[in-house]
Amino acid sequence: MSEVRTKAALAREAAAAMSRLSTADKDEALLRMADALVADLDAIIAANELDLSRGRANGTSESLLDRLKLTPARIEGIAQGLREVVALPDPIGDVLERFDRPNGLHIEKRRVPIGVIGMIYEARPNVTVDAAGLCLKTGNAVVLRGGSAALESNRRIVETLRDTLRRTAMPAEALQLIEDADRASVDEMLKLNGLLDVIIPRGGASLIRNVVMNATVPVIETGAGICHTYVDESADPAMAEAIAVNAKVQRPSVCNAMETLLVHAAFAKRHLAALADRFRERNVELRGCARTRDLVGWAKPATDDDYATEYSDYILNVRVVDGLDEALAHIRRFGTMHSECIVTADDANAERFLQEVDAAAVYHNASTRFTDGFEFGFGAEIGISTQKLHARGPMGLPALTSTKYRVTGNGQIRQ
Repeated sequence: MSEVRTKAALAREAAAAMSRLSTADKDEALLRMADALVADLDAIIAANELDLSRGRANGTSESLLDRLKLTPARIEGIAQGLREVVALPDPIGDVLERFDRPNGLHIEKRRVPIGVIGMIYEARPNVTVDAAGLCLKTGNAVVLRGGSAALESNRRIVETLRDTLRRTAMPAEALQLIEDADRASVDEMLKLNGLLDVIIPRGGASLIRNVVMNATVPVIETGAGICHTYVDESADPAMAEAIAVNAKVQRPSVCNAMETLLVHAAFAKRHLAALADRFRERNVELRGCARTRDLVGWAKPATDDDYATEYSDYILNVRVVDGLDEALAHIRRFGTMHSECIVTADDANAERFLQEVDAAAVYHNASTRFTDGFEFGFGAEIGISTQKLHARGPMGLPALTSTKYRVTGNGQIRQ
């Protein structure tokens, strides 16, 4: 059998054992995993440096290298993320409904593990730990397939975690890493019905599109992040500047970073030139509509292709609009239903924006960078779902569960 099928089969077998674990068993395993990451910090960073060196040689951009890079502080943060997952309530076994039927049947609807989760993602080795922690906490086995850019980092991290699991009640086979970097390994995962219960893609638009279009295994779609901030006429200039700059430059490589700034024409006339200077000070390239370029002479022209691009880099589109209607129309056309923000002092405009924008997270006077499992208090997240079935927005522990009806009787038969 291929590596993919072999490891998925091992995970499927381990899933049965996972369903018998107590919360205490799972939490102990996660705490040991966190400690092991810190203890193995030097080896993990050495493996990560191999990936970074290969990326530099291949001309990978600095923003993408930043996504790939592990430091002692980042590894400590990743380990802390596991500890925070331990501190969260275990949803498995939660009774969502209970009721009795006239014939005496007692029915309970409870949360249960999904089973075996396949995770396909790109060059962010922290996702390896986040996905493992969330899946294992919810009693799921997990098959990870990271991008080739992070192969050495992922291999070392999973080796560390599996070695740790062998000293716990949790089966090490519940955590699998596909090391085959050929795209064929992804294509094979997409068809593993009966071994994988669901696939979650996390990465760029092309990866997600490939998974959604070609998978026969059910998919939870995490979407690309073409996120917008609309600065309304009544916005406080200092607030607008702080939110817009944070949304773009705090970490431009992530999916909740802003890609397009929409500015009301009246606000733009008074404040856009100064706001643009704040971006230029931070080495952000601006691409703007004709009205933007009239106010910001150094901005480059923006095309429809630009508005439809998730840059994940220090590039920002700017468009001047005549009001909320035009801003909403632009978001409907180019948005990816991820995270959208309005900065305004007009409560009616804020309410209309929050009500009409179709996105997983909508913001009034706050940066889109908060669309994150940690920031929402969910612990580490497995992704940001932009679909509408099963889960939407940052996916924490409850999103990785299914439900089961438990029916208790005393001899009832159906007439």
